[in-house]
Amino acid sequence: MTQNAHDTALVAPDAARPGTPASDPAGTARTGRSQVGRLIGVDLARGLAVYGMYAAHVGPDPSEGGVTGHLMELAHGRASALFAFLAGFSIMLITGRRAPKKGRAGRQAVAKVVVRALVLLVVGTALTMSGTPVEVILAFYGLYFLLVLPLYRLGARALAIIAAAGALILPQVLHVIQQSLNSGGDYGGSGDAVGGGIGTWPEGGDGIVSLLFTGSYPALTWIPFVIAGMAVARLDLAATAVRVRLALTGVVLAVLGYGGSWLALHLVPGALSKLGDGGWGEGGSAASAWWSDTWGYPSGDTPYGLLVASPHSETTLSVVANTGVALAVLIACIAAVDAFPRFHRLVRPVIAVGTMSLTAYVLHVVAIHFLGIEELPGSPLHVLLGFIVAVTVFAVLWSRLFRRGPLEWLLGKTTKVAELVR
Repeated sequence: MTQNAHDTALVAPDAARPGTPASDPAGTARTGRSQVGRLIGVDLARGLAVYGMYAAHVGPDPSEGGVTGHLMELAHGRASALFAFLAGFSIMLITGRRAPKKGRAGRQAVAKVVVRALVLLVVGTALTMSGTPVEVILAFYGLYFLLVLPLYRLGARALAIIAAAGALILPQVLHVIQQSLNSGGDYGGSGDAVGGGIGTWPEGGDGIVSLLFTGSYPALTWIPFVIAGMAVARLDLAATAVRVRLALTGVVLAVLGYGGSWLALHLVPGALSKLGDGGWGEGGSAASAWWSDTWGYPSGDTPYGLLVASPHSETTLSVVANTGVALAVLIACIAAVDAFPRFHRLVRPVIAVGTMSLTAYVLHVVAIHFLGIEELPGSPLHVLLGFIVAVTVFAVLWSRLFRRGPLEWLLGKTTKVAELVR
């Protein structure tokens, strides 16, 4: 089986059947459980991200509170951040994980990433133009791929530094840009998050502006997730010491982001009163803005909004915290699959979903559209469970017959054009 067996989050065109280890010829491949843990663990994390995305879209509204509400809130923003993080990891699987591919192989790998990015831009735009109430992320992902691709030759340290610098600087740049756009007219703001596409923005406006600055997942503050995933992919994830350091780093980042926001909101004079209810006037209060979207989103005209860490606030603290969560989840999945064979067998259905995450994502958007679900989130819990069971059964049955998901197979055929590169 070729290296691109698990090559990209949401667009894994050559995913293996669940539980089957893929080769890793970039320099650190080892047979046995370590190989399974490294790559099958990525699929497990991706499958969990799919479930999280379902929860964010067709689950109960977190503002309802209670145990269910808090569980649903954990998925909001964090599932999509995990996807972005895994996308960076997967870009490196295509272009050479431990060492970048060179020569013709390198040029073809770059071409494959470009083709995937263009396909995501087109598919994401098409889904957005369909009028679905889902804030479709695919076009944003396509732009992320194009923006970070020039970095694929860098090592782990350089990538980590760039990701950290991006997390520290880009949210402030976005804040300034959004203020500038808002001064010239109503662009929607972070509290009016919308989907995006190449040339469309459902609420009116320019598509590329939405993808870069004003949409649901603006590239300016989401590419640090992708670059962080690229940095992690460069490391020897079979080494216990590396896993321990990464797990601790993930926990520290999560505590730093969420804890720093909590402290800032309570210690900076006037912060809570200035933020108010985030512009929604319902759900939670600004006191919950250190971790939850239920209070709303900070308006673009107050610098106090930079102190929150709610998942869709697009702040430095939010990016830091969500990167920590994504890193911790990935390492936990890799370690668990590697260390516990029985656990590996138990979670094979989730892994199956992870191997065809593009198919799973598109299917749920199409299903929401045709079922006429308009309030997202806000569906009863049984609707979410129905979506999860349906996609899991489909993935398990499909994977018994075919090596790749249906859309992953089509995407794989599309990327064959990259083999023409000399």
